[in-house]
Amino acid sequence: MSILSAILPAQAVEPIKISRDDVALDLSRALEIHRNQGANFQVSTAPGIDGIVRRIEVEAQDERSSGDWAVFALANTSEQQLDRLIVAPHFRLVGSGIIWPDLGSHRIAAITPSEGFALDREASAEADVFRVTLNPGAVVTFVAELSSPKVPQVYLWDPEAYKDTINSYTLYRGIVIGIAGLLALFLTILFVVKGTSMFPATAALAWSVLAYICVDFGFLSQIIELSPGNEQMWRAGAELALAGTLVVFLFTYLNLNRWHGHFSYGALAWILILVAIAGVAIFDPAVAAGIARISFAATAVLGIGLIVYLGFRGYDRAIMLVPSWLMILVWLAGSGMAALGMLDNDIVQPALGGGLILIILLIGFTVMQHAFAGGALQQGLFSDMERQSLALTGAGDIVFDWDVLRDKVVTRPDICDPLGLPPGSLQGPARNWLPALHADDRDMFRTTIDMILEHRRGRLAQSFRLRGADGHFHWYLVRARPVIGSDGEVIRCVGTMMDVTEQKKSEERLLHDAVHDNLTGLPSRELFLNRLEAVISIARAQETVRPTVFVIDIDRFKQVNEGLGMSAGDTILLTMARRLHRLLKPQDSLSRFSGDQFALILLSEQDPARIAAFAEAVKQAVCAPINFARRDIVLSASMGLVSWTSSETAAEDLVKDAELAMHQAKRFGGDRIEPFRPAFRTFGTDRLQLEADLRRAIDRGEFRLAYQPIVRLEDGSIAGFEALMRWEHPRRGLIPPSEFIPVAESCDLIVTLGLFAMQTAANDLASWQKEIGAAQLSVSVNLSSRQLLRQDLVADMRSVLARSNLPARCFRLEVTESLVMHNPEQSVHVLEKLRELGIGLSLDDFGTGYSSLSYLTRFPFDTIKIDRSFVEDGSSKRSVLLKSMVNMGHELGLSVVAEGVSSEEDAMELRQMGCEYVQSYLFGQPETADAVLRMLKEQFPLTQA
Repeated sequence: MSILSAILPAQAVEPIKISRDDVALDLSRALEIHRNQGANFQVSTAPGIDGIVRRIEVEAQDERSSGDWAVFALANTSEQQLDRLIVAPHFRLVGSGIIWPDLGSHRIAAITPSEGFALDREASAEADVFRVTLNPGAVVTFVAELSSPKVPQVYLWDPEAYKDTINSYTLYRGIVIGIAGLLALFLTILFVVKGTSMFPATAALAWSVLAYICVDFGFLSQIIELSPGNEQMWRAGAELALAGTLVVFLFTYLNLNRWHGHFSYGALAWILILVAIAGVAIFDPAVAAGIARISFAATAVLGIGLIVYLGFRGYDRAIMLVPSWLMILVWLAGSGMAALGMLDNDIVQPALGGGLILIILLIGFTVMQHAFAGGALQQGLFSDMERQSLALTGAGDIVFDWDVLRDKVVTRPDICDPLGLPPGSLQGPARNWLPALHADDRDMFRTTIDMILEHRRGRLAQSFRLRGADGHFHWYLVRARPVIGSDGEVIRCVGTMMDVTEQKKSEERLLHDAVHDNLTGLPSRELFLNRLEAVISIARAQETVRPTVFVIDIDRFKQVNEGLGMSAGDTILLTMARRLHRLLKPQDSLSRFSGDQFALILLSEQDPARIAAFAEAVKQAVCAPINFARRDIVLSASMGLVSWTSSETAAEDLVKDAELAMHQAKRFGGDRIEPFRPAFRTFGTDRLQLEADLRRAIDRGEFRLAYQPIVRLEDGSIAGFEALMRWEHPRRGLIPPSEFIPVAESCDLIVTLGLFAMQTAANDLASWQKEIGAAQLSVSVNLSSRQLLRQDLVADMRSVLARSNLPARCFRLEVTESLVMHNPEQSVHVLEKLRELGIGLSLDDFGTGYSSLSYLTRFPFDTIKIDRSFVEDGSSKRSVLLKSMVNMGHELGLSVVAEGVSSEEDAMELRQMGCEYVQSYLFGQPETADAVLRMLKEQFPLTQA
C-alpha cells in the first residue's frame, strides 16, 4: 500500500463508528463495491482525526484476482484498543436465489487497512474470518480484495461473542445431524426387516436429507478435504438428490403405477432428467441447483394435487400423507422466501435444516403406521361372527331381515340409499315393497312369501326389479331362509340381497347380440327365419297376408374394402341399412345375412306392380352416391325376390329361392332385379360346375383370343384390333364371355384371365409387326373392375410390355364408363400411372354410364368409343346426339371410335361428322391370330416385301 496524496475531501468513505459494547455489527450495506478495477486499486480513505482524506493504492495478493474490490471504514470512538473479527460467510441461503442460485465460495481474499499491515486470516471452513485491532480514536479505511463477485454478508464480531455463537450452532447442528443419521439408518433397517417398497424410497429420502444437512452445516468438510470451489458441486449434488428422492418417494408411497401407466413413464423420465443434470453439476453447479430447486417445488405442488385427488377417491395412503405433505409445502414456502431475500435472519438457514428432519420424522411415522397396520387382522384374532360380518361387508351384499310376527322388513345397509328413495321408506311391512316392485314381479314375490309361510319351509331365491327415484328399475337377487319358532311357525325370514342389474343387462346384451348383427343392429339370419316362419303361419290362415322375400347383395363391395379399408366398408353398410330401413313400413322386416347381403320381408305390399315399384326403390336407394372422405362412391345391387304362394313352402325354402334369384342376377352382370323362377334351381349346380371347369380351363389352355379390326373411316385401312376372350369348352363348345366372366370375377380368377389376355395380345401384335413391319398397328384389351383397382396393375403392365418387347404406344387398355365411376378417385390415380407408361387408354361404352361429364376431363383418356346403342338408335335425334358426342370428343382432344355400324350409309354419315374410326361386324368379324396375320399381309404387301 502507498499513500498518493492528501487533502482530497471528495469521494471519502463514511466510517462506521464502533464502541466497546458493540458485539456484532452488520457491515453488508456499508460496503462500497468497485468492480473490474484490475490488480491495482486506488481509493480515497475516510477522513482521519485530523480531517484529512488520503488516497491509497492497494495491490492484489491473489493471483486469480477478478479485479473486484470492497471498501469500508471503521472508527473506534472508545478510549480503549478494540479487537474485532471481520466475518464473511461462504454460503448464505438468504438471498441466494432460485433460478441461478449462489452456492457459496470464498468471498474475501485479503483485507488491507489504510494504516498498518494486511489483516491476518483466521482458520475457518465456513467463512472468511480476519482479525482487526483498532487503536483508541483511530479511523481506518479497509480495502477488501474479493474472491467472488457476490458478498452476501459481512459482520464485525466481538471475538468471544463469535466463538460462543459458533459453539452454540455447532451443538445444534450436531444434534440435527445425529437425528438425521439415526433416522436414515433406522429406515434402512426397517427396509431389511419388512421388505416393502415404501421403506427403501423413504430411506433414500432420509439419506438425501442427511447429505443436504451435512453440506449445509459444513460437516462434509470435516470428513473429506474440499478444494476451493468443490463445495458448490457437492451442494448442487445434495439438492439434486433431495429433489430426485422426493419424486421416488411420492411415486412409490402412493403406488401411482396402479392408477395409470403414464405415471410410471413420467416418474422415470423425471428421474432420468435429474440424473443427467447431475453431470451438469460438475461443470455448472448453479444451473444444476436451480433445476433441482424447481423440481422440488414442482414435486411438492403436483404431489398435493395427487394427494387431494386420491384422497377424495378414498385412498387411505393419500389421506395419511396429508400432514407430512403440508409440512413440506410450509418448508418449501419458507425456503423460497429465504432464497428470495424476503426472510433475512441468521436463524432461518439452520431452522430450515431442522425442519427437514421433522418432515422426514413425520414421513417415517406415516410409513411405519401404514406398513404395520392391520396386525390383528393378519394374526387371525377375529371371531367367527366378526369374520362373517367382514365377509358380508366385503361382498357388498345387503342383509334382508323380515320379522314376520311384527311384519317389519329391515335392510342393512338401507336399500333406499342406492335406489335414491327417502331413507326408511322400505323399512316396515312387506306390503310397502309391492308399489316399488315391477308390475311383472309383484305376483311372484307375493306368492313366494305366502308359500314359505304356509309350508313353513323352503327358501326364498328370486330376482325382481325395484323402481328407483329416477324411475329406472334395478334388479336384485334375494336369497333368504325361514327361521322356525318353538311353535313350528315362521318367525323370521333372513338372508341377503345383491344388486344384479349389470349382470341382467349383460345377459340382455348377449341375448340381443346372439340374434342381431353387431354393426347395424339388424336381426340375424336365424331371427329373420324365425320371423318369416311366424309370418307364413299367419299367411296360411289369412289370405290377405302374402309375404315377399328379398335378398339383396351389394355388387363389388369387396373392392371397396380392399381399396378404402374396413372402416369405409362399415360406414357404407350402416348407410345402406339406414336407407333400406327408411323404405319399410312397420309390418315389414329387414335383416343382414352376411357381410354385404341383406334380406327383407315385405308385407305392406301385395300387388305385383307395387312390389316391383318397391324393388326399384330399393335399387335406387343402393345406387345413390355415398360421400366418404371427399369422394363419391357409387354401388349397385343384385336382388332376388320371391313371393309366398304355396302353403307347403317353409321359411328356409323361401329364402333359398330368393338367394337363387339373387345369384342369377349377379350371373347376368349384377345391378338388376331378378324374380325367382323354378328353372333357377338348376343354375346353382351349373354354376359350381362352370366354376370348376373354369379353373381347369386355365391350366389346360382352353382360352384363346379373337381380334376384331378397328378400321379408319378415311381410307378403310386397319388401325388396330380389339382382343376378345373366347373359351372353347371341350364338351359345351364355345362359351360366351357374358357367361363365364361374372363367374371368374366372383371366384377371383378374373385377374389371371386378364393377365393372360394382355400378355397374349401383346405377344401376337409383336409377332405381326415383326412379320409385316407395320409399327403403327395397336391392340386393345378390356380391363375388369378387379384389375383396375389392383395395386399391382401398373407393374403387371410394365412386365407385359417388357416380355413381348412391344412399344408402349402400340398397346391400349379399354375401360367402361360405369367401371371408372364406381371409384373415380382411385381410377384417376391408376389411369395416370398407366398413361405415364405410354400406353393408350380408351373409354368404352361412352354415354351409357352415370358419370358426370366434369369427371371426363380428369381421366387421361385419348380415345372414346361410342356405344352401339347410339348408332343403332332409330329416333330423329340420333344424328344430333352422335354429332354432339363426336364434337365433344374432338374438343377434348380425343379420338372417336363408333361401334355397331351396320350399313355403309351409317359409316358415311359418321365420316362426315368427323368420326375417325369404326368397329363393327360390317368391317370385320373377330378372327384368330393366324387369320389376322393373313389379313395384314394382304393389306401391307409392300411392307412385307
